Amino acid sequence: MVAMNPMERDNAMSFPTVHDHAAFRPSRPSPVARQLAVLALLLSGSAMAQSYYKWEAVEMPASSGASCGNGSPYRIFVNRTPKTTKTVVMFEGGGACWAKGPCQGEGGLLGASNPNGVPANYMTGASMAAFGLITPFTSRLHPFNSIQTQSWNIIYVPYCTGDVHTGNKVAVYPDKDPTQPALAYHHKGSLNGEALAKWMAANMPRPEHLLVTGFSAGGAGATGNYSILRDTVKPQLQSMLADSGPLMQARRNGTVAAASLPLHNRIREAWGLDGPEGMVTKLIAKYPTLGDVDNLGSLSTALAQVYKSDRMGYAVFQADKIYSAFSYTDFYPEISAAATTAEKNKLLLAKWQPEVKAWTEAMKPYANVGFYVPYERNLIGSHCLTIVGFGGTAIKDANLKSVETFLDNIISRSGTVIKAYEKAPITQTSGSGALWDSIVKLFTGA
Repeated sequence: MVAMNPMERDNAMSFPTVHDHAAFRPSRPSPVARQLAVLALLLSGSAMAQSYYKWEAVEMPASSGASCGNGSPYRIFVNRTPKTTKTVVMFEGGGACWAKGPCQGEGGLLGASNPNGVPANYMTGASMAAFGLITPFTSRLHPFNSIQTQSWNIIYVPYCTGDVHTGNKVAVYPDKDPTQPALAYHHKGSLNGEALAKWMAANMPRPEHLLVTGFSAGGAGATGNYSILRDTVKPQLQSMLADSGPLMQARRNGTVAAASLPLHNRIREAWGLDGPEGMVTKLIAKYPTLGDVDNLGSLSTALAQVYKSDRMGYAVFQADKIYSAFSYTDFYPEISAAATTAEKNKLLLAKWQPEVKAWTEAMKPYANVGFYVPYERNLIGSHCLTIVGFGGTAIKDANLKSVETFLDNIISRSGTVIKAYEKAPITQTSGSGALWDSIVKLFTGA
């Protein structure tokens, strides 16, 4: 395993237990120093004798029902610190699927991630996790951002089930060629989440503060698994930052059909959300008033009503061309048949932007729910604010420098929760340089 904090060997250097992000800033290394340190980490193959500050693979027991889509064992990755019980859980993003080809990884960013499972060396090889550098949440010394949770215990939750971490069904998908065999695919994301929560409760100290976060499909996964983590791990405080995995307001049998309704109807059946052991069924059985069973989007605000002492935040770009493509392309022929990329993007955003607006409007009445919605940045189709780095995520008309300000507002509980929606259609620059480009390449597979 690759040691994630070489400075720990120097007793003069330690990570503080941080309560206020401003207190952490004075020890922030320069950008050049951070990048040199990261390169040293990538070149180093030595591991520390103690099981701190390095990634450890933890295989979930088969008896839990946890597995990847191909039926292989499911693993999480843990990077511990002895200095605090505070913990951040990061749900990995990626595509999703409800057909054989995409479940085998076809379709690029929109297809299922890790169709061949998650190996034990996932965090130390060329994977979407990018040695933990895919997001500042999972690198103790990130080259582009220094944030307070880098001194916490870190748990990385890989994505290999094609169901935004929420399914509980073995689906059988036929091949387009009837002479070829069908695919039995294990949508077991919710069981993986349950196994994660039980493992944490049994093997880690009760957290002083638990931050549940995730990007893309992991943003939806953070939302869907928030309750099981809250109730099983029982942290003293719990917060959430769900990045670019919105559960849109799309009620079945509504007077006006929301654009995401065909998607929601499809995944309910494909992933077993409404089945006897499905996530929706379990949540409603435990909390009968937890939202509207006919509206998956109601979970975003229902969590706030159940966990009134928690603070929850949702972030997304108004010009996200990836999650919108996942949401609409298979269900609207005019989008899939668009002659040019520009025409397709125009059609996507015509559906996406009203849904984002309705999604945030539904959150406004709740004092413990925030949202952070810039317009656009020039990285991966404006998809995700917390991957690679936080550059290009400002909301200038609200004087918010980046999504990091939103993160600190959620964790610190200080002041009113931020609810910010950028008014001007501003395109921001994300980052540049060889290391930035290398991380993006690992994430996209390009």
